[in-house]
Amino acid sequence: MQKRILIVDDEPAIRDMVAFALRKGEYEPVHAGDAREAASAIAERVPDLILLDWMLPGSSGLELARRWRRDDLTRDIPIIMLTARGEENDRVSGLESGVDDYVVKPFSARELLARIKAVLRRSREDEDDGSVTVGKLRIDGGAHRVYAGDQSIHVGPTEYRLLHFFMTHADRVYSRTQLLDHVWGGNVYVEERTVDVHIRRLRKALEPTGLEEMVQTVRGSGYRFSAAIH
Repeated sequence: MQKRILIVDDEPAIRDMVAFALRKGEYEPVHAGDAREAASAIAERVPDLILLDWMLPGSSGLELARRWRRDDLTRDIPIIMLTARGEENDRVSGLESGVDDYVVKPFSARELLARIKAVLRRSREDEDDGSVTVGKLRIDGGAHRVYAGDQSIHVGPTEYRLLHFFMTHADRVYSRTQLLDHVWGGNVYVEERTVDVHIRRLRKALEPTGLEEMVQTVRGSGYRFSAAIH
């Protein structure tokens, strides 16, 4: 079955161009011009991935991404932001809103398809991963949920992958470059700053349980995950 990809962009010409590229890549494109149309499309059938424009009428792409990350129906759908904003701070804002990747306009069909393929591959790998427990923290791989004891912890798709890698490789130090290779994949370019953004998001998600210090910064080297909280 073809993967269903929702294109949320208020410019019909952009949607048509992206849809053409998706069909060539053997994906099923679905169009939405604003947040309301996107909600209707998701209600009809949950997509496998969302391509989300930064600037939308009535609601920015950032606001929409944050809203979807809070909703049980959409929290685990991978999101790629389409944006004309190429500045680092703008890209960081997009990642902090919960998107999994971004593509800066103008982009080629080849680049877009490569990023879609990489994000979907990471999602499939998540589904295949099993459960793991480190200290008080537990991942239920089948349910795709994170728990501290009996308390459920909401994390985004990228934070889930990052946490799963950390928990299956506990007490070892990894540089940003190594984390990019293991968690994001070495065949798609992602800046090292991206790791720091998702580390902050992961720690914030763990804060209510008091377990954020399990994600430790090793000065000059990178990051380590450990049940030994100092």
